Amino acid sequence: MLKPIRWNTFIRDFLVIQVGFALFGLSIALIIEANLGTGPWSVFEVALANLTKWSVGTITVLVGFSVLLIVIALREQIGWGMLGNILSIGPWLDLFLWMLPSVKNNLPVQLSMVLASVLAQGIASAIYIGVNAGAGPRDSLMLAIHRTTKLSLRTARAMVELTVFAIGWLLGGPAGWGTLIFALLIGPAVQWAFKIFNVKPHKVEDTNEIVIAPEGD
Repeated sequence: MLKPIRWNTFIRDFLVIQVGFALFGLSIALIIEANLGTGPWSVFEVALANLTKWSVGTITVLVGFSVLLIVIALREQIGWGMLGNILSIGPWLDLFLWMLPSVKNNLPVQLSMVLASVLAQGIASAIYIGVNAGAGPRDSLMLAIHRTTKLSLRTARAMVELTVFAIGWLLGGPAGWGTLIFALLIGPAVQWAFKIFNVKPHKVEDTNEIVIAPEGD
């Protein structure tokens, strides 16, 4: 099911959402180059990139399309923002990975990069969700699992992310203290950004839980 496009604001929404996608790419690049561990999806995607010798951005795009196929099979509603998410974040990620240095053996700088990653992704989430162009592929998968299994959103999200994290870790993906820091701080960062940007995330039908899960990671 395709979410209707608001053509009267499409150009503005497209430009704004690209800012969000760019910040998502920067966020992921920062935590990868910090070499302290990454978010669950990046653990998986970096592991695949190392195995295939393809860029992390390319793997991010391919994983996004793979998740999209599952979402379509589960008949979850999709919007143009999902396609934008899949096609945009990967190239932005590769650009920032090319621009940013890889930092090792410098804990203050590495921790600063992890914290900057959390902040950037919190702001990116507020910008992206504020446009209301549809959930990204990973959030849509969470929603589809919630709808088809009646599991809570938190349980569905945890199940998906623990699965991709475990597979990525077994494949040699970069798990570490940065992964834990990101997991603990990303929720508060997103909520802070929603407050600053006055974003009102919609509630999912028949549940009291609010979808605030950041995408692109």
